Amino acid sequence: MVDWMRRSYRFLLLVTLWLVLLSVACAMDAEPDLVLRGQLNGSDNRTYREVPFDVPAGVNRITVQFDYTGRNEHTTVDLGLLGPGGFKGQDGFRGWSGGSKSLFTVGVTDATPSFLPGSIRPGRWTLLLGIPNIRQPAKADYTAKIWFGHPGDPAWLPAVMNRPLRREAGWYRGDLHMHGAHSDGSCATQSGNQRAPCPLVFTVQEAAKRGLDFIALSDHNTVSQANDIRELQPYFDRLLLIPAREVTTFQGHANLFGTIEPIDFRVGSAAVPDWNALLRQIESLHGVLSINHPIRPNDETCMGCGWTPAQPVDMHRVQAIEAVNGIDAMLPDSGIPFWQHLLDQGYRLTAIGGSDNHEATRAISLPALSSIGTPTTVVHADALSMQAVLAAIRAGHVFVDVQGSADRMLDLTARMDDVSAEMGDAVNAAAGRIIRFSMAVKAPAGSRIETLVDGKAFAPGGASATSEALQHLAFDWTSDGQRHWVRANVRGASGQLLLIGNPIYVNFP
Repeated sequence: MVDWMRRSYRFLLLVTLWLVLLSVACAMDAEPDLVLRGQLNGSDNRTYREVPFDVPAGVNRITVQFDYTGRNEHTTVDLGLLGPGGFKGQDGFRGWSGGSKSLFTVGVTDATPSFLPGSIRPGRWTLLLGIPNIRQPAKADYTAKIWFGHPGDPAWLPAVMNRPLRREAGWYRGDLHMHGAHSDGSCATQSGNQRAPCPLVFTVQEAAKRGLDFIALSDHNTVSQANDIRELQPYFDRLLLIPAREVTTFQGHANLFGTIEPIDFRVGSAAVPDWNALLRQIESLHGVLSINHPIRPNDETCMGCGWTPAQPVDMHRVQAIEAVNGIDAMLPDSGIPFWQHLLDQGYRLTAIGGSDNHEATRAISLPALSSIGTPTTVVHADALSMQAVLAAIRAGHVFVDVQGSADRMLDLTARMDDVSAEMGDAVNAAAGRIIRFSMAVKAPAGSRIETLVDGKAFAPGGASATSEALQHLAFDWTSDGQRHWVRANVRGASGQLLLIGNPIYVNFP
């Protein structure tokens, strides 16, 4: 009876997860909330046309896609947005792009350049059309599609504003932890005589130079950088910019990816008594949460940096652990033991890495801390999009490239009969069943593959040294019917960690 109840509970959890994913997928394909249509003619030349629409209560974002016919006849339409009350209303003027934008968004925290972020009050809003040119006999039809955003929406909505940079599945490389002018990141000023808050564009430029596919911009307890992202993302069309924040408390730090919704981070206050209260706030926001540098000190040298919650934390509400912060993979304060201890307790948490960069212009060649892209988190995602990258992290389809190379590889997969799994996935295997593990590895010549079962070295036999070329290895492992986790590392010739793989879980709930 107990086994039946457990299987039923697992089935209900899977159904619930499927429904959540389905609802998000449907939201990604949502039709506009409003479609406004009209026609212009020669009498509209050098005039302004107001196109009103109503915004209901509870909206925190307006996204507009505007199109019109007649361009081949030299018709031109400029575009602006007015809030309730028009030019004279409170926060009434919200922007004017001329004819430079056909798609824009205005939200509480961020807006497309040309437009102003701020409160979205319910009431009568207006698209302001300026018609600098339409010939006398001509006619032009216009269409404005409008989407309304709501509190709790993930940052990748609406989909029309967040198209994938690449649509094919693959391994994508990124840095998940960095700081700029929106918190405590700094760099030398133009004169070089002093330091100043470092503009976000320098961080993005350095990441692009490193050849990264994505970065998460994670300033302390703020998402003000989201407005800069709106400006930078269209230009950096090969580098995905993920809005994030480092939730910074006196009892530990954690990165929250994929949401720009406000949260109350005051852990230990009457409003947020402990980390569990904070995690309950976060849970409905569709983001991914990673505990950062958990073994750092928590004292005057780095207040709150170490993970020291006053009350036990429900780790089922956490998705990832920053196992490598900067160059700490081989240091005593590495997060790897902390992460593996949680794996031993039965939690399925993804190991990731982040540079924690605070100086975007730091030379990569220097042996200093936290150059952008060191380490690199490498994810196996369905596309290069915010939603796909975060889903891959949540699923554990990840390895960490400690030195931030451009092409090193560690891919662990498992197969039993017709069941297959990759890193982060689970396999159920009764006692005596044989699971076939396979690895694809690319690392410097002379490196050594290290296979771990529950954190202990497992010698599967066969080759363990690597060559420069991609090589494929396989071994069999016999289940004892108990819970285990199996993963791999790659170490350099001198023993230093180069690649850290996430587990495949055996008989985990």
